[in-house]
Amino acid sequence: MACHLRSASTPSSPRSNNTQVEQQLQSLSSTVSSPSATIDTMCHGLRRLADIYGGIEKMICTPSSQASLCHTLQRVAVEAELGRSLVVLDLCNAMQETFMELKMTVQELLLVLKRGEETSAQVKAYVRLAKKAQKQFKKISKKTASDKNDSRMVMLMAEAREITISLLESTSSILSKQIEVPKCSLVSKTLHKSKAVCEEEQLRALERSIGDLESGVELLYRRLIQNRVSLLNALSL
Repeated sequence: MACHLRSASTPSSPRSNNTQVEQQLQSLSSTVSSPSATIDTMCHGLRRLADIYGGIEKMICTPSSQASLCHTLQRVAVEAELGRSLVVLDLCNAMQETFMELKMTVQELLLVLKRGEETSAQVKAYVRLAKKAQKQFKKISKKTASDKNDSRMVMLMAEAREITISLLESTSSILSKQIEVPKCSLVSKTLHKSKAVCEEEQLRALERSIGDLESGVELLYRRLIQNRVSLLNALSL
């Protein structure tokens, strides 16, 4: 993939882009770690993260950054970060598979609910899938020791990777609680609807949210691939 440089007559300076990406990462980190974070928060976070990776790619493609990344000392750090990024790509693939399975389980729940049958088996299957996704994060260390000589570019990539893992981990945690936490009583009382109708509405909303998460991870995956290609191009100069 060819790098797309800015064509405007007054392009932003690399330092300005650097600062902007750093601020976006700090803001997103606070959002993801908030106790009040919801599925919608994570959907929006995935889109923001994809934009951040887009900003990092623009930085990678500037002549000054490419010259710095090709320096002998930085080259080692960049190659190490390229290796670590494979873990995130694998996570994105795994999460996409989980989202697909969760959507299918929710669809099964809707069918069982419409027939008026017992839904405990489907609920257990949903929770089991969500908690299975959580377990994979225990094998990953989000804390990465960065060399003090690493360039700010490499450190930004490391920060973006760590936030990506945290966001995906938080997403799996939130999803595991969606069916466990009862929400129908208040809604039913307020809107005078039956519990079954309320549950169906919540399940359809959950299905849509999982679809949004799936799209967000797909977009993020594409941006991660673009970053890797740009880095490899820079190292080949």
